[in-house]
Amino acid sequence: MELTDMNFRVDHSDFADAVTWVARSIPQRPAMPVLAGVLLTADDNGLTINGFDYEISTEITIPAEVVEEGRVVVSGKLLSDITRALPKTTATVSVDGAKLHINCGNAKFTLPTMPVEDYPALPALPTQTGSIPADIFVDAVKQVAVAAGRDDSIPMLTGIRMEIDDITVTFAATDRFRLAVRKFEWDPFASFSDAAVLIPNKMLSETAKTFAATSTAPVELALGGANDTLGGEGLLGIVGENRRITTRLLDAQFPPFRTLLPKAHNAIATVDIASLVDSIKRVSLMSDRGAQVRLAFTPESVTLTAGGDDSGEAEETLPVKYWGEPMTIAFNPSYLLDGLSVLDGTTASFGFTTPNRPAVIIPGIDNEPEANDAGEYPAPDTDYIYLLMPVRLPG
Repeated sequence: MELTDMNFRVDHSDFADAVTWVARSIPQRPAMPVLAGVLLTADDNGLTINGFDYEISTEITIPAEVVEEGRVVVSGKLLSDITRALPKTTATVSVDGAKLHINCGNAKFTLPTMPVEDYPALPALPTQTGSIPADIFVDAVKQVAVAAGRDDSIPMLTGIRMEIDDITVTFAATDRFRLAVRKFEWDPFASFSDAAVLIPNKMLSETAKTFAATSTAPVELALGGANDTLGGEGLLGIVGENRRITTRLLDAQFPPFRTLLPKAHNAIATVDIASLVDSIKRVSLMSDRGAQVRLAFTPESVTLTAGGDDSGEAEETLPVKYWGEPMTIAFNPSYLLDGLSVLDGTTASFGFTTPNRPAVIIPGIDNEPEANDAGEYPAPDTDYIYLLMPVRLPG
């Protein structure tokens, strides 16, 4: 076993936050015992903490007063628990033989170390491809992640498809019952046209949550440079301030989704999001196991109903701006709330064709739509679309 001396002083809060973030991605049942550990490296850069399970690697560097440089591997979960419980003062960390010692205030801990030489080599970051403002990255991931599948037996539905066409990036996700698509512009470092990769949703969502809480600097994505094939190494790297993550890309074919997006609607409705969300939550209390909430649209109002027969019924009416013939359509209330929860702005617009075909939800439009010669309303141009399959009405 390779033994290494190491000695550094670090703020307890920085230490706890960093270790906890890295330990979160460590598998509960690792293929090798050493993969349950985190790698600590103290050098001129400060303290760097790594985690790796051959699928996802995490790295964070924090300031530290390094007295003696070195590397050591210790249990990630145990170190996370300890650092979060430390007194609120500076911690001194040192290695003596096969033991790691933590002194913080009156608290002292001694942890066994793992063989550094058994820890796998960390993956190299692919060439960085482009940069996205942190707030746009976080918002875009959040808006599409709600529609991603959770069934690992269908890997193509558990990912977020990322398409790059020069300065335009499109994220898309679907679980077959709903589809979310978000477009935005970024600053590319290399030129790609009609290129796409499939990124694991769970990893991308967790990363977005981390950057939402910790970073205002641009987020850089690494998928390959100008002379590479996008994602050709099978890896995505994400870099933000003092953090770096890599993940294996999904090797699966994402379904063609653009054919599902209607080019025109027979009716369009615009409604206040907060009022509609509150009404759905109330009315769906009477829905049979949350199966459906019915929405009956007229030019002046939308009436929400659920339940019926001997099971009881709920009904609530809201004002609405509505263009088209009256229509009644039903949705799974949870899926409907998911789409409304990630919209930017205070109003939502619905686009309908028939009660049995998918409807779209987009950020609210301000102007009255104009019908074409066929009496249809062309689909509004928008950066975000949430498409939702309706629940079939009885009869």
